[in-house]
Amino acid sequence: MSDLDYQQLNETDLRNYVKSHPQDEDAFQYYLAIMRAKPNRVVVSTGEQLEAEIKKRLEKEKSTE
Repeated sequence: MSDLDYQQLNETDLRNYVKSHPQDEDAFQYYLAIMRAKPNRVVVSTGEQLEAEIKKRLEKEKSTE
């Protein structure tokens, strides 16, 4: 797949492409750039990180009520 092709994919298709083509570093970096540009997007690797993020967001929501 050429650079132009993966840059035309929607987010879901691009994620699937990156998963099925782990050797395509350019596509992976492009995907990371898209993910990092999204507001309020958090990437976690463990259940503990997810739990901490949820707690943080719940506390923030409570403090704004």
